[in-house]
Amino acid sequence: MSFLNIKDLHVSIDGKEILEGLDLAVNKGEVHAIMGPNGSGKSTLANAILGHPRYTVTCGDIVVNGESILKLPTNERAKKGIFLGFQYPTEISGVGYSHFLRNAYNILNKSLGEQQNREVFLTVREFHEYVKRNLDSVGLDPSFLGRYLNEGFSGGEKKRSEVMQMLVLKPIVAILDEPDSGLDIDAVKSVAETINGLINTGAGVIVITHYARILRYLKNLDYVHIVAKGRIIKSGGKELSEEVEAKGYGWLGLQEK
Repeated sequence: MSFLNIKDLHVSIDGKEILEGLDLAVNKGEVHAIMGPNGSGKSTLANAILGHPRYTVTCGDIVVNGESILKLPTNERAKKGIFLGFQYPTEISGVGYSHFLRNAYNILNKSLGEQQNREVFLTVREFHEYVKRNLDSVGLDPSFLGRYLNEGFSGGEKKRSEVMQMLVLKPIVAILDEPDSGLDIDAVKSVAETINGLINTGAGVIVITHYARILRYLKNLDYVHIVAKGRIIKSGGKELSEEVEAKGYGWLGLQEK
C-alpha cells in the first residue's frame, strides 16, 4: 500500500465543488508532478490534504500509512510526515525563524523517530549548524535565522525558504505548490537541487507546477499527472510535461483560464 492514498476525493470551497473524484497514490521515494490549467484544483488538493479549514471534503478519503486523516487537525497531519510548501507563504511577525524550525524538527523527531533515521541535536548551536548547511544549499544567508518567519522576505526568498524548511524537517511526503513561480532560472536550479536532496533521503515528493523547466532538473520523476475539471484526466512520464510545455492544454481538449 502506498504511504499517501487519495481516494475518490471531492472537495468544496464555500459550497462550490472544486475536486470531483480525484484519485492519487504516492509512495516513499516516488516523485510526482501535477500540472493543469488555472482553477483546475491543484492547490485545492494540496490544501485539502493538510486540512485547511476553508476546504470541505464532501466525499472520499485521504489515507496516510493506512490510516484516514480526515478527522485530524492540520498539526496532527503534519506529524504523520506530510509537509506542504505554500504557494503564497504567510509572514508571521514575532515568530523567530530558527525557533520555529527547531520546535517543528523536535516535534517530528518524537512522532517519526521510529520510521526515519533522524538526527538528534542536543544543543541549539548544533541545530543552527545543521540549518546553516541547508541555507547554503538554497542560497540564503545565515542572517535569515535571526529574522521572523517570512517577514520582509522577497517572493523568491520565500520560495527558497519553503524548500529549505522541507529539507530541514525531512518529511516522508512533501507537497510543493508552485515552488518555481516567480524565480529566475538560477533560482529554479537551486530549488530543484534542494528537492533532489530530499529525494535522496527516500521521501516522496509532489511538485505542483505550470512549467516543465523545474522538472527537467529533478534527478527522478516517476509520474506526471494532468488535473482538470476536478480530477486527474491523464498520467504519464516526464515526456508528458514536455508535451504540455510545447502544446499547452488544447490537445487535451482543455483551455487555460
